[in-house]
Parts: sequence; structure tokens; C-alpha cells
Amino acid sequence: MAKLIHTLADHSDDVNCCAFSSSLLATCSLDKTIRLYFLSDFTELPLSPLKFHTYAVHCCCFSPSGHILASCSTDGTTALWNTQNGQMLAAMEQPSGSPVRVCRFSPDSTRLVSGAADGTVVLWNTQSYKLHRSGSVKDGSLVACAFSPNGIIFVTGSSCGDLTVWDDKMRCLHSEKAHDLGITCCDFSSQPISDGEQDLQFFRLASCGQDCQIKIWVVSFTHILGFKLKYKSTLHGHCAPVLACAFSHNGQLLVSG
Repeated sequence: MAKLIHTLADHSDDVNCCAFSSSLLATCSLDKTIRLYFLSDFTELPLSPLKFHTYAVHCCCFSPSGHILASCSTDGTTALWNTQNGQMLAAMEQPSGSPVRVCRFSPDSTRLVSGAADGTVVLWNTQSYKLHRSGSVKDGSLVACAFSPNGIIFVTGSSCGDLTVWDDKMRCLHSEKAHDLGITCCDFSSQPISDGEQDLQFFRLASCGQDCQIKIWVVSFTHILGFKLKYKSTLHGHCAPVLACAFSHNGQLLVSG
């Protein structure tokens, strides 16, 4: 049975996103700030709150090492923060200036994706803090993003319901209507599915949307056989829009809300 451990009530407006590292919890809000807490006792770090954004902060995420935190905002910027001293490392402006709705690190931390309300998607170099590649979807705002565990591809989801797959050179490999009323979230399972005959690795992808559904996909990509996205099943259980989904750390469980 789930038990309430602690309640944090430091933000002065809606909380838009929460993110874990191995030792910290980050939250971001419409109040323009990001707050950091120790997981050991839920006390706020002395360097918190982090202040830079001039409008609402929509999303925050830790790099895999936990040493860097990214945040993105309606102000059209994606900021990188040093989680050990609170220093802002860079403020990267979306080329179009459009509100940035989502950001995600690659598994090796060298790249960061930012997706904006005008459908633009940017791949940033997190070492030089410079734009590496950019692209855009045909319709809608980008509201969801997830890297495959091997970092070869990443997926974006739009408010028009399109699921789009990109490679590390920002080439659009595939795009299809996944949810009629718009995608809200997507996530990869960390555990590959092996195919002994072809010696390939496949990854499960979950997407959810305003159509009250969760869909499961199988994604594969090899330099020899190319890319494949295959629909597997639809999970029914919600009677209202599904706003979030996430795989457990071992990839065996999927939670949705």
C-alpha cells in the first residue's frame, strides 16, 4: 500500500514537472523557478530555488550522471544548471524563440533535445552549449520526447497526435498519427528485447494521449536493416485523457495517470 512520506509546498503556483536523480528531487513551476531537494530528508538545498526564467518553467530533467539539470520555459530558453553549486552553465535560446515545452538528455549526456510550441525540435551539444541540429514537425506543439536506451534514436510527440522518430543527425525516420486528440507523454523501457535469430535489439516504447489510451510500440534500428516502428497493443483502463506514463527502472512495469 502506498504511504505519504512528505509534502512539499514551496512553489507559489502550479508544479509542472518533477524529476529524480540518484540523490536529488527537482521540481519546476508556473512561478518561474526550479527547486531542488535532498532525497535523504526532503530538505531544500541551500542553492535552491534556481531563478533565471522570465516565464513559466514547463519541464526539468537531470543528466544521467545527475550533475547537470536542464529546465525549459515559455520564455523560449533551455537552461543548464550545475546541481552541485547552483551555477547556470548555459541558457540556450530556441532559434524560433517559441516557448519550449519539453527537454531530454541523451543516455550519454552529450546531447539534449528541446521541443517547442511551434513544432521545432533542437538537438544541442551539451559540452559546447551550441546548436547541433534542428528540425520541425508539420503540425502542433512538441510536448513529449524520449531517447532510446542506446541513444541511436529519439522520439517526439505532438499535440496533434503525431509520433515522430529521429536519428542522431536529426533525420526524420518515421512519423505517424498515434493518438487522435494529441500525445501527452512517451517513454522507452530501459530493457531491450533480444531476437536470437537476427541478433537484433528491440525496445518497447509507450505513448499516451488525450484519447484516453496507452499504446505500446516496438522500436528497432540497425545500420544494416534500417529502422522499424511496429504497433503492438493498446491498453484500455482510463476514462479520461492519460497525461503521463513511465516505465519502471527495470523496464518490467508501466505506470500511467
